[in-house]
Amino acid sequence: MVVLSQLALEPFSVIKTCKPIGLFSEIPVIDLTDPHAKTLIIKACEEFGFFKLVNHGVPMEVMTKLEALATNFFNLPQPEKDKAGPPNPFGYGNKKIGPNGDVGWVEYLLLNTNPQISSQKTSIFQENPQIFRSAVEDYILAVKRMAFEVLELMADGLEIESRNVFSRLLRDDKSDSCFRLNHYPPCSELQALSGGNLIGFGEHTDPQIISVLRSNNTSGLQICLKEGTWVSVPPDQTSFFINVGDALQVMTNGRFRSVKHRVLADPLKPRISMIFFGGPPLSEKIAPLPSLLAEREGSLYKEFTWFEYKRSAYKSRLADYRLGLFEKTAGQ
Repeated sequence: MVVLSQLALEPFSVIKTCKPIGLFSEIPVIDLTDPHAKTLIIKACEEFGFFKLVNHGVPMEVMTKLEALATNFFNLPQPEKDKAGPPNPFGYGNKKIGPNGDVGWVEYLLLNTNPQISSQKTSIFQENPQIFRSAVEDYILAVKRMAFEVLELMADGLEIESRNVFSRLLRDDKSDSCFRLNHYPPCSELQALSGGNLIGFGEHTDPQIISVLRSNNTSGLQICLKEGTWVSVPPDQTSFFINVGDALQVMTNGRFRSVKHRVLADPLKPRISMIFFGGPPLSEKIAPLPSLLAEREGSLYKEFTWFEYKRSAYKSRLADYRLGLFEKTAGQ
């Protein structure tokens, strides 16, 4: 891995690069209409913490409309985009990821999915902000429905009596969920200088319950397998990719694994991705579900509220192992 620092980025930026790797052909693919979907989801979450979802029920036109509007926004002159920032945490950001020094070859919009909380910054996203807002709302509504179904199939597959044990946390009016639009510009000149692809978004796990990702057909997403090998995920603009988050790893007492992932920028083609992060209410207590603990099996994690974990996560760097602070030690 090479650390690339030059005037072509920005004086404050030190953006890492790494060599591209081949596409991985063994990503689990799950058909949401398959009668065996619940069993396949459990297997994928245990082995990878990640799977591709097809026949998901989200209309293609809902996805492509929002992608087109996002592309229009990211193609605006930089001073126009900067009016939507800086993120606090919602709004427009460019290269800086979070408050703790992480940077990447990415620009983004981070939006709150709670309709009761709207940012004044959204008014400049388009000439007609209502068109943009409507497209975001239509997309999030469709993706939420799909996410609820996926979470309820997880509960079924785990043989939990209350099948809404996970989905209720996202259905809650106080659910602390958010939505992110990422744009990774092409970087051919910079790749030529460094000999590798710029890292658009560095390695990390998502702290929430699940993340639902959809992108255009530009590759770049990579996940880390159990043994530590990084593999490249083939893109598919018609499908969704589901990530297990830290909170779900805790609720399953480590049975599901929160997947470590990163994104490399393509040298020639822009990558646009849309991610719904499904989080619980801030006051929700997160702990392993008693029904998932085998006889005499102890909890691997201390109980904490989502607010406590979120606060801790925002103090960390992207690549930090955030759950370490909440794991029980011997004798606890």
